Amino acid sequence: MILFRKFRVLILMVFLVACTMHIMIDLLPKLEKRAAGAVNGDAGCQCAHHPGEQSQGWGKKRAMSAAEAGWPNKHTLRILQDFSNEPSSNLTSHSLEKITAAGDRAESSRRMRPSAGKAEDRKPLMGDAGGGRTAPAHGVSRLFALFEHPFYKVDLPPITKDDTLFNVNSDIKLYPKATGNQEWHNVEGNEEEEEYHPTGEAESSPNWLRFHIGINRYELYSRHSLALDALLKDLVTQRITSVAMKSGGTQLKLIITFQNYGQALFKPMKQTREQETPPDFFYFSDFERHNAEVAAFHLDRILDFRRVPPVAGRLVNMTREIRDVTRDKKLWKTFFISPANNICFYGECSYYCSTEHALCGKPDQIEGSLAAFLPDLSLAKRKTWRNPWRRSYHKRKKAEWEVDQDYCDEVKLTPPYDRGTRLLDVMDMTIFDFLIGNMDRHHYETFEKFGNDTFIIHLDNGRGFGKHSHDELSILVPVIQCCRVRKSTYLRLQLLAKEEYQLSSLMEESLIRDRLSPVLLQRHLQAMDRRLRRVLQVLAGCIEKEGYGNVVDEDVVGNTATHRSPGHR
Repeated sequence: MILFRKFRVLILMVFLVACTMHIMIDLLPKLEKRAAGAVNGDAGCQCAHHPGEQSQGWGKKRAMSAAEAGWPNKHTLRILQDFSNEPSSNLTSHSLEKITAAGDRAESSRRMRPSAGKAEDRKPLMGDAGGGRTAPAHGVSRLFALFEHPFYKVDLPPITKDDTLFNVNSDIKLYPKATGNQEWHNVEGNEEEEEYHPTGEAESSPNWLRFHIGINRYELYSRHSLALDALLKDLVTQRITSVAMKSGGTQLKLIITFQNYGQALFKPMKQTREQETPPDFFYFSDFERHNAEVAAFHLDRILDFRRVPPVAGRLVNMTREIRDVTRDKKLWKTFFISPANNICFYGECSYYCSTEHALCGKPDQIEGSLAAFLPDLSLAKRKTWRNPWRRSYHKRKKAEWEVDQDYCDEVKLTPPYDRGTRLLDVMDMTIFDFLIGNMDRHHYETFEKFGNDTFIIHLDNGRGFGKHSHDELSILVPVIQCCRVRKSTYLRLQLLAKEEYQLSSLMEESLIRDRLSPVLLQRHLQAMDRRLRRVLQVLAGCIEKEGYGNVVDEDVVGNTATHRSPGHR
């Protein structure tokens, strides 16, 4: 009995010693910081550390962050897209100039400069194994000539209040401090409260808000939107303040929040540009490619669809811009240092989220695509539609459209494809997917406010550009079965097949301005020219079989775009 009591006392003493050590470990970083502040006169160095140093200071840095900011019991992502209630600040180039090196500032300005500028301002495209073709000759801008072509100057119908996503009240004023957001701070050091008007003007609204305000029934952004170019620059230069994992999906994606409260979806690089999809891979198990997201945005703009949200490539510091700013404990715990002394992480997702598929920097720099967020669903609801030509996503079963050649006749009788422009939108999306080689278009979305009379948003294009040597003709089945196309789309496709407006050259010139240039290898650029010819061959066969008037929908009359029903002529 005496031995049993002694044993209980011993266990209690061990427990008390362990608790004391735990408390000391928690307090030690704070005491070290105060001591360092007393000696050095500042709050500590914010510089990046070498990989070898990360293993020594990582635990201390976590403890400091938890002690100062308060580690949350549960991660919550603040919705910052509500421009009617949330603070908005255009803290773009002016504030960043004070915290960004002059070299980075000059590089960003040079890369994002419009292609119509002086030829000596454009950086030549880096060569690759696919060929030695470079950007257009000095003084020549194919993009500028393309956008000046009459096919790219077709006017939209008159836009009413019902045709805009948001009816903005110019009298609304935004008071950052009144929202109760403790993270708001004035970079310039001005303590006076500022007010912001959500009118879409550059002086009063951040560029992501101007982009949201510009969305209407017919387009995500206008052809010559100044807010678009400014937003693309923000995606590359804005300081990252918060990172969280996006829920759902098969592969890891991160939600990035910027200094000006804009948000973007970050897809990190999973494979190099030279790696192709293995021939035995099913489409649903393929990697999502960050450079495919960037290239898809540029192609969508060249085709004049303007249905892909703005996307830009960015080189991200995994230590300072992801690990040190995330409050997502699940994400934070997946960071580690590889045997090669590179910083890696893998996150949580359905596939490819393990140490065997970790994303590693060199040593902590990683490429990725940043796609600007659309307005929050609480402000602008979107409706999700099942693609009629959705694949079976089964290793052995085929979808109905794969075995029924008259499948399109059934689709034409089914709402919303029996009226309006929805069927023609699906044809546009099909051609777009074939050009990039995307087999993974299972659903699509539209803005609920506009009902069925609006465009399809081309989201999630990461499984494009997987194979440059193979043209997946099954992607074109909707066009083959329905034999329908907009006249405006048909005319632009014919234009892009001409030597002076060659699609690959236009893509090359457009992509050269991205921070991750070269975004695509020459082999992928040349594949788009080959696929474009195939699309035109299919449409030519349809016209020969059914007649021009039954295939090409007359949506262009003079200089005005009309929206006729695809089901009636």
